[in-house]
Amino acid sequence: MIKAILTDIEGTITRISFVKDILFPYAAKHLADFVTSAQHDAQVSAQIEAVRSELNQPNASLETVIDTLLNWIEADQKITPLKQLQGLIWQNGYQQGDFTGHIYPDAYTYLTEQHQSGIVLYVYSSGSVKAQQLLFAHSDFGDMRPLFSDYFDTRVGAKQQAQSYHNILQSVPFAAHEILFLSDVVAELDAAKEAGMQTLQLWRDEQTKSPEHDFITDFEQIKDEKPS
Repeated sequence: MIKAILTDIEGTITRISFVKDILFPYAAKHLADFVTSAQHDAQVSAQIEAVRSELNQPNASLETVIDTLLNWIEADQKITPLKQLQGLIWQNGYQQGDFTGHIYPDAYTYLTEQHQSGIVLYVYSSGSVKAQQLLFAHSDFGDMRPLFSDYFDTRVGAKQQAQSYHNILQSVPFAAHEILFLSDVVAELDAAKEAGMQTLQLWRDEQTKSPEHDFITDFEQIKDEKPS
């Protein structure tokens, strides 16, 4: 019996283009000025040092750090200090009303219904927890944060590694088989299944499918078919 849902964000409950066409370009455009102006802020300086650690260059200049971050954005690298800084930059964008967080209407309805029925909802995304909470706080449907009990990001590990899901299991009061993981990415679903979770693929943009996982094209289908 499913008692909890762990959901991915991008491509699952929000359109991929929102991240790629809105959030990533916004962060790239503002990153240099933001890091330069806020470099002495404790949150920002910690991430600057984390970039230097990733580079194994403890004395790397701020210019090198910024260039590295921009290169990571261009290459869609899911590296924790980049994700943390992107979250801080997006916070400004949300608060200034430059954009709202896109959520598929069927996803909003489904998550709301599950929450109301007593299913516990969690989020696991490569975007930082801060970025996740910002998206839900400023979503197209208003503040969705009350729906979710906890958030996980790359600090628990990469999403395509089974150990990451084992790490999440240590933080929640459910057995693996009681959790349904939602994602659009087969490799993530494979990793969650290896950790013992149930899985369901959202196949919205003709991503790769696998016979190892049930799939739906939108959450309306769940009303007629329960995932196995």
